[in-house]
Amino acid sequence: MAEQVLIQFSADKELKQEVTEIYEQLGMDLPTAFRMFMARSKMMGGLPFAAILPDKAITRTEAKNAFHELRKQAADVPEMSLDEINTEISAARIERKG
Repeated sequence: MAEQVLIQFSADKELKQEVTEIYEQLGMDLPTAFRMFMARSKMMGGLPFAAILPDKAITRTEAKNAFHELRKQAADVPEMSLDEINTEISAARIERKG
């Protein structure tokens, strides 16, 4: 077995807990997940996933304003009954299959 070394770094406490819970659901602990990440990075010769910037990042304020604008537009839409909603869904499914 290769010589083992200790790797330490700081991370956001809440993020660490959320990620730990994900890996526990997958049946592994966080150190195992990081070892897998490093092994895959070695195999790929870089990050084991695409690391690209989005086409256009928006600010929190822009997202919030867009959300409020959509809510304002939705307020003008008349209410639909459950039967109307189900009819519209059925029509969309038929159109998608056809």
